[in-house]
Order: sequence, then C-alpha cells, then structure tokens
Amino acid sequence: MTPAELSQAVQAAVSAAVEAGELAVAVPEHVTIERPKNRDHGDYATNVALQLAKPAGKPPRAVAELLAERLRGITGVTKVDIAGPGFMNITLDAATQGELARTIVEAGPAYGRNEALKGLKINLEFVSANPTGPIHIGGVRWAAVGDSLGRILKATGADVTTEYYLNDAGVQISKFARSLQASANGRPAPEDGYVGEYIADIAKAIVEGVPGVLDLSEDEQLEVFRTEGLKLMVAEIQRSMEEFGTHFDVWFSEKSLHDSGAVEKAMERLREQGHVFEQDGAIWLRTTDFGDDKDRVLIKADGETTYFAADAAYYLSKRDRGSEVSVYMLGADHHGYVNRLKAIAACAGDDMDRNIEVKIGQFVKMLRDGQEVRLSKRAGNIITIDDVVEWIGVDAARYMLARSSTDSTITIDIDLVTSQKAENPVFYVQYAHARMCSVQRNAVEKGITRSADFKPELLSTEWESNLLGELAQFPGVVAKSGEWREPHHVATYLEKLAREYHRFYDNCQILPKGDEEVTDLTHARLWLADATRTVIANGLTLLGVTSPERM
Repeated sequence: MTPAELSQAVQAAVSAAVEAGELAVAVPEHVTIERPKNRDHGDYATNVALQLAKPAGKPPRAVAELLAERLRGITGVTKVDIAGPGFMNITLDAATQGELARTIVEAGPAYGRNEALKGLKINLEFVSANPTGPIHIGGVRWAAVGDSLGRILKATGADVTTEYYLNDAGVQISKFARSLQASANGRPAPEDGYVGEYIADIAKAIVEGVPGVLDLSEDEQLEVFRTEGLKLMVAEIQRSMEEFGTHFDVWFSEKSLHDSGAVEKAMERLREQGHVFEQDGAIWLRTTDFGDDKDRVLIKADGETTYFAADAAYYLSKRDRGSEVSVYMLGADHHGYVNRLKAIAACAGDDMDRNIEVKIGQFVKMLRDGQEVRLSKRAGNIITIDDVVEWIGVDAARYMLARSSTDSTITIDIDLVTSQKAENPVFYVQYAHARMCSVQRNAVEKGITRSADFKPELLSTEWESNLLGELAQFPGVVAKSGEWREPHHVATYLEKLAREYHRFYDNCQILPKGDEEVTDLTHARLWLADATRTVIANGLTLLGVTSPERM
C-alpha cells in the first residue's frame, strides 16, 4: 500500500462517517500521509482529525477515534493508535507493505509519475543567455535545474513547453559583431567588447566561410559578422545544450518580436488595459501600480524601443501560445527583474501570483585542490559549460547543480565529485544502482530468476520495512518537486533511498552462498532489490543523469 492509497483509504473513512451522520464536514480533497521519524509510532501518520475537528464541532481525538475504527477494518491495517491531541498512527502488516515491491517492478518507468498538475499548461524558460559567448557556469546551473524541472513537471501531468529566449537584438549583439570584425582585421577588441579565444575562432570561421568578407566596406563587413557570428554562436550553444542532455522545445528569437510587429501590438494591448502613459516625450508602463519600484519606459523619447518593451511582448506571446503559467528562471544578478516581470503580467490583466513565476538562481563556485577556479582559457574570464563537462562530466555536473535549492550558493569540489567515494553524492546514488544490477547478474549466473510466486510477507525485517517505506515516498516527492518547482527534492530523496538500500544490502543476504538453497525469501528480496533499482533509475532519469549498471 502506497501513501497515496492510504490517503484514499482515510478519505473513504471520512466519507463513510459523513454518510453515517457521525461527522458533518466536507470530505477533504487530499489527506496528508507522512512517514513518522520514530517508527515506534507506526508506519504512517495523519493529522486529518485535527483538521476536521473544528468544522465537525468535536474534539480532535473524538474525530480520530471515529476514523480509526473504520481504518482498523481495512485489509492490511493491523493497528491504528491515537496519539497526542488527535494524530492517527497507522501500522500495516508485512504483506501489505511488501506488496509495494511488486507494484513498483510491474509499473517500471511509470512508477512515480502522477497527475498532481494534470493539464496545467506551463511555459518553462531557462538559460536564455545572450548569444554572444559560451554558456557560463550560472547558465549551466539553469541548464541542469531547468531541464530536470521540465522532466519532473511532465511526470506530474503538466503540459510543458521548454524554451530558450535568444536575445538576438540590441546593443550586446552589436558589440559582439564589432568584436568579431576587429579580430578578423587584426585590431584590438573595441571598448566593452568581447574577448577570448572563441571570438578569434568564430571570426576565423566567418572569414573562411564568406570569401571576400574583408574586402567589403566596414558597414557591410559588420553586417556579415553580425549575421554569421550570431548563427555560429547559436549553433555552438545548441551543441553544448544537446551534449549536456538539455532539450528545448522552442528557441525563441527576440528579433522576431520586432520584425513581426509583436512589440507594437503588445504596447497597444497594454494601452487598452489603461496602464500606458506618456511623459517627457517617452512612452511608459505604469508598473508601480503592481509593486515595481519605478515605472518602466517602453519607447524612449528618441523613438528607440527598450528591452522592457520586448519583455512585455514576449510575455504576451507566451500567453497567446496557450501558457497558463510562465516560469522564468533567471540568474542571481536579475533580482530587479522579479517585480517588473510580475507587473507586466498584472498590467496585461493577468494574476501576477498565478500566471507568472520568477525563480532566481544563486552563484556557483568550483574548487580544485581547495582553490576556487575562476577562469576559462577559451572564454577568457568565465567558466563555460564545456569547462564543467571536461572537468567533472555531464552526470556529475547535472546532479550536483540540481541537488541544491536554487536559493543557495553552491560550491562544487572537482576533486570530490570525480572520486569514487561515499562522500561523492552522485557516485553514492549511481553505485547503489550498479550494486543492484550486480545482484541481478549474480542471480542469473546462479540460475536464479525472480519467482512469480512472490511472498511479500517475508519482507519483515526492519531494514526491509525501512526500504519499502522509502520506496513508497517517491510519487509524493515527485509531486512536491513539481508543485514547488524544486528538483533538488528528488536528489535528496535518492540519496536517502540509496542509504536505506546500502543498509538493507549490508544486513540482509539476498542470494544464497555456496550450496545454500534458493528460498522464497531469496525471491522476495530479489523483488525488493529490483523495485529499488527501478526507483533509483526513475529518479536519476528525472534529473537527466544516467543509471550505470557497472562502476
């Protein structure tokens, strides 16, 4: 029995009590079921009686006893105790707990998937670094977190579109083009321009790919370097994202907003909502009405359209494409964007607390030999995605970048995450999976196959019970990660599950030794090991990390 199934059983008990006239309450849409820290308090606990006591007009313990009496009659429930002010502690028999192993194995990759966000249309935008250089370490964090979140949201039933916003218009693109032009002509980079080996590489590629480009006028050259440089840089970003296992459904061009007239249409729509005004020759959006620290300029007095106008048009584009919730994942230097983006939604007539979410990711530090690594040879002054992959690999990078809350700054020790030590989180989890695969291989070598005559009641030791209890938590963890938009809960769970498996493995003999007989317990433990392998593989898949069979 899973926590979800037990939750439904408690709901049914409440419904039965209501139908019998014993409780005058609305049946709750969801009943929280938790695993007690102290296992002496049972296998699961719920506080539903405390929640229902006030509307029922009864003491919490009285409500708890009404529900407990019904739960005690459910097959598999051996005991329901009332604790404290009205908590219900529920104990299941070994067979009911052990049956979960069969449920997981038979579900396979589907175990953990749920419908917590069924049908919700989400536009998830992340990374979105300017296409003027390689993806830096902050963008790498979002590549790991954003792609993992997209996978988790889909696993919770949401209709998700992952998107990369290409800032391919404006001042930075002009600086990029001038930097390429200067490099191709053997001149120093312009002031505030871009430097690094990648600039020289791209400039060289353009000169070789566009014969005679250096014979053109300065203005004609600049346009070639702008157009071709942007193509090459975007292709480079797409390559690095693909190699990192990060997929985007849409690569959205900022330039397309201007070329299609979407920016002007957006301003008209905002004007119709009554939040656009003119002042000092410029056109503004009154974002202070919705918590922004100042109103924002849409069109400057000289007629130039601002980045903010494109931001407004981009948000409206997401809504027009069917997004109910637009999630923006921004870097640590973008705190000031939170209120202004929310204000755009409000000015467009949307609910700024529901239709738009802005997440800020903190900085990442990397250490080698105890010293912070700061520079990249190729980019000149930043750590790039290719550096990270070269130093620690895709799996370690994705796992370590996704395993912490985005609210916290993280430090990655290169020496640790490339070691095969229990202190290395990604190794610890992957090793648990490999260990289970080794058990399966050894079983095959001994001619042992998992018997269909599974006796779940034999999984009765504390280590087996603890492992089963942890396996039962996985669907809830996935649902919580999706609802809270925080993939790190999956990583935290996997590390805890791996710890429980290692304890089980060290204390419970799975396969017979020497001439020992194959027993029903052997088969039961093979089911349990396979169930655990399934859940760890499913969890790693949600994080975009591989599940090695040998290590």
